[in-house]
Formats: sequence, C-alpha cells, structure tokens
Amino acid sequence: MARSWLGVLYGVVMVAVVVTVDVLFFRDHGWERLMANVGIVLVFGAFYLRFLYRG
Repeated sequence: MARSWLGVLYGVVMVAVVVTVDVLFFRDHGWERLMANVGIVLVFGAFYLRFLYRG
C-alpha cells in the first residue's frame, strides 16, 4: 500500500514542478514550454527507474 502512495506522491510532485516552471519561466513561449515539459518528465522518469522502481 505504501508503494502506491509513493507513486501518487511522486506524480503530484512532478505535476507541481511542471506547472511551476511553466508559470514562472515559459508563460509566452509555446515550443520552449513543450520542450521543457518533456525534459522534466524524462528526468523524473529516469530518476524513478533508477532509484524507486523495484520490479
């Protein structure tokens, strides 16, 4: 049960980081915003697979 809560918390933190970066830095930049969001998701995914995934 704790592992599912960890995954939910990790997802919420990722969404919060994406939204914060969008609002603070890329408000009027469409393609740059998309590239930054993809980069953030890839970094979070790599971190998850390296340190948190126990498959």
